[in-house]
Amino acid sequence: MIKFIKNFRKDEDGAVTVDWVVLTAAVAALAGVAYTSIASGVDGIAGATDTALSGASVNVNLGSNPTP
Repeated sequence: MIKFIKNFRKDEDGAVTVDWVVLTAAVAALAGVAYTSIASGVDGIAGATDTALSGASVNVNLGSNPTP
């Protein structure tokens, strides 16, 4: 039993998997933080764009036969 415990402690199989899981979790957490910090700014810009485009008008000149 003691030999099994010593071998288990020295065994490094799965260590790379744990590293990748931790790294992936850190990247996902960073993406979540970036999203929350950017979301409010994007909402503000989208609102300002909506306001600007709501008051805009488009005049189309089709050449010699413009439609009324």
